[in-house]
Amino acid sequence: MSGGLKFGPHQPYDVIVCGAGHAGCEAALAAARLGADTLMLTGNLDTVAQMSCNPAIGGQAKGHMVREIDALGGEMAINTDTTAIQFRLLNASKGPAVQAPRAQCDKKAYQYRMKHVLELQANLDLFQAMVEGLIFEGDKAVGVRTNLGVEFYGKSVVVTTGTFLRGLMHVGKNQNEGGRMGDVSAKGLSASFLEAGIELERLKTGTPARILGSSINFNGLEEQKGDPDPTLFAFYDTRGIEDVFHVEQSPDGAGHSDHTLFHVEHAGQRKLGWLPGQDQVSCWMTYTSPATQQAVMDNLHLSPMYSGQIEGTGPRYCPSIEDKFVRFADKERHMLFLEPEGRNTNEWYINGLSTSLPFEVQLDLLRSIEGLEKVHMLRPAYAVEYDFAPPTQLFPSLESKKVENLFFAGQINGTSGYEEAAGQGLIAGVNAVQKIRGQEPLILKRHEAYLGVLIDDLVTKGTKEPYRMFSSRAEHRLLFNHGSAELRLFDSIRKLELLEDKRLTRIQAKKTKVEAWTERLESERRGGESYALHLRRSHSQDDFPAELSSESKEVRDEVYYRVVFKGYLEREQKQIEKLRHIDKIKLPANFDFRQVKGLRSESAQKLIQIAPRTLGQASRISGVNPADISILMVHLETR
Repeated sequence: MSGGLKFGPHQPYDVIVCGAGHAGCEAALAAARLGADTLMLTGNLDTVAQMSCNPAIGGQAKGHMVREIDALGGEMAINTDTTAIQFRLLNASKGPAVQAPRAQCDKKAYQYRMKHVLELQANLDLFQAMVEGLIFEGDKAVGVRTNLGVEFYGKSVVVTTGTFLRGLMHVGKNQNEGGRMGDVSAKGLSASFLEAGIELERLKTGTPARILGSSINFNGLEEQKGDPDPTLFAFYDTRGIEDVFHVEQSPDGAGHSDHTLFHVEHAGQRKLGWLPGQDQVSCWMTYTSPATQQAVMDNLHLSPMYSGQIEGTGPRYCPSIEDKFVRFADKERHMLFLEPEGRNTNEWYINGLSTSLPFEVQLDLLRSIEGLEKVHMLRPAYAVEYDFAPPTQLFPSLESKKVENLFFAGQINGTSGYEEAAGQGLIAGVNAVQKIRGQEPLILKRHEAYLGVLIDDLVTKGTKEPYRMFSSRAEHRLLFNHGSAELRLFDSIRKLELLEDKRLTRIQAKKTKVEAWTERLESERRGGESYALHLRRSHSQDDFPAELSSESKEVRDEVYYRVVFKGYLEREQKQIEKLRHIDKIKLPANFDFRQVKGLRSESAQKLIQIAPRTLGQASRISGVNPADISILMVHLETR
């Protein structure tokens, strides 16, 4: 919501965001919240923040990223909490470093609430139009052309097109253009990128069939209930309850008040949602059968992935059912999860049964699964292939190396998943503003956040398949317990003024308390030993001093983590210190690696292609070895 729609070269926006998926939403909100005059364009305002696949947020490493997005002022966490219908803390029986929150959301409530947030956001205009091309001035992006013949100009452009670039959907031999079922394909923009010298390749992803919940036979299936004490994604302890919650009782027809509604106040407006954790629903677990496997193998030649019809590479870590039976032929069965798509729909999602086999084969597959013998299919499964721009063409700020003031975020960078997209969108939105203001970009380090690992992996190593974040990708993951995101990222938050002052003050107070208590437990004694030593043996917060026990749960949990795992955390910090010096050594722009004596030609070619900004980034490029880094270091010193 700004002063009115502007178009033409004499009324440029600060930032134009192309696309309104998870990346686009966070990019537009971040830019607008930094005070930039922002425009968001989408081909369909009714599908803003659409959860095209499973309406779930979080999981291993992904849940951590959502908490990092919240720490940086993003919207995904609170949007999830207020529209979730089930919460589960994964790995709850293991250590805090690997515990991760996950939530099943109400698909439509999530979408509607995010659209409302965007509509109410100051400095932000929304407009429905398909972007068909970029407008260039020399090597700079200065605006976009739309299918309406209207041109919008901007000082920076953020592209978040998801799977829509020349999107092509497959159900068996049947093909339809579109980025997802029911939506159109974006064709012209790919030509615009190629014109600018930006390379494009093809990827593929897929989604399972949707079924009618009333046709499922739940007898004999394993129920998965939500956690009675849910782990939420947003940091409410630093927001202040008075700023976030508005609860009212909504009486039913008999005059009873048994439906508690949850709202977030914004300029007198109440957003859709409910009290987090209220009235959770169950998911159910089932398995494929030998008949399922037989149906897949008998019809493998009809799968576009195996017939050669699809060119793009599919996701390694979220394979289709065809891939599962081919790659894991020794497995007798595969686990599937039946998950509801919302409170006010009877549509269900089959997690683990992605396929692009023909419609008739899909029906046979479904009815070969326990509980689905009489299932009613509402929407068929399908695969979609689309253009992406290999992300090694980007700087760590997510700005294009080929076109100045052009930023990419989300699946166009080769990633897979709502959380990866949202995180990139937030960073790209921030950096689009930083660029036009002539300020330093926000670049998170690998030891600071999963978002730092994500972006560094993309721009340094690239990807040939849809990239999904895992905890194993982060070499310093012990530092990334999900509850510490605000504290880990505090310096970045404070520098960029991403949060309002009240919340910053609360984070600073929490940080001070955590540090003071961590130090105090190392020095204060209980009997003949320090409290810290006793805690490292007992692993129980019951042994906290009474005064600490009265602190907030968030403070207690972080102190516990730092004290009990002190040895491991110190070892990580020492490793970071060893590598920190090479990350501080900057490489000159347009550095000619071919002139470095002794550097292997293969390494020089890779270094020229990636154009690393620091020696540390150069060391992480695939094919560049420690000897190459030593030669580079000597060369830089002689200069």
